[in-house]
Amino acid sequence: QVQLVESGGGLVQPGGSQRLSCAASGNIFSLSAMDWYRQAPGKQRELVARITLFGRSNYADSVKDRFTISRDNAKNTGYLQMNSLKPEDTAVYYCRLWGGPGDYWGQGTQVTVSS
Repeated sequence: QVQLVESGGGLVQPGGSQRLSCAASGNIFSLSAMDWYRQAPGKQRELVARITLFGRSNYADSVKDRFTISRDNAKNTGYLQMNSLKPEDTAVYYCRLWGGPGDYWGQGTQVTVSS
């Protein structure tokens, strides 16, 4: 059974940085594309960043030039480096693996940007 576990969330001040991790069990990580989504209170879940099997990435306009998605297939782990954080980045962040083997979501990790 595939499980995704996010970590690295917490409280951070505006302008600060945070790195989220998404660790996958099973042997699907290297076979899957990976997304990071977020959902703020009262808002729909939105796609923040995506990285393909081959390492090609793209970002939502709201996080471009501030966030960086990456993956380490040897560790079955993906990352979201978040810099220059703003209060509007406050949300629950979810990772997703999708592609040939299936479509899997993590349980989410809360990121709160506040002074």
